[in-house]
Amino acid sequence: MQAADVSRITETILSLELAINERWNKGDVDGALEMYSEDVTYFDPLTEVRLDGRKAVEAYFRQFFEGKLDILRNEFPNPQVIVSDGGDLAVLHYNLLNLVRDGQGGEKQGTAWNSTQVYRLIDAQWRVMHVNWSFTRHPAAMQGLMA
Repeated sequence: MQAADVSRITETILSLELAINERWNKGDVDGALEMYSEDVTYFDPLTEVRLDGRKAVEAYFRQFFEGKLDILRNEFPNPQVIVSDGGDLAVLHYNLLNLVRDGQGGEKQGTAWNSTQVYRLIDAQWRVMHVNWSFTRHPAAMQGLMA
């Protein structure tokens, strides 16, 4: 068995994720949906339960996010891609910093996130098969832990 080209896979996964986020920032949820496998599973802080399948995720995205986002840009500090020995599975995790309008012509940091995206090579194309978003040290969560 030939070893996976980890550098090439890492570059590909990071490029795909950047493209997804560029579209998402403008409220275009199709950028993510187009990359999701049919059997994708999804969690974020707003979901009550795990969403199973692209149709469930699509309904959620269209209801809550489509056309409603206006993120100026993102920063992706600390990205890491872990690639399976066979090169057909990749786990991407990173911190995401959204920069949004400050109302005075400038920008400010929005909510900070932790992200885990599991990619699988399906029919020679990378597809997202699992997504998990969580807040990064969200003040309400921190206060709740201390109570």
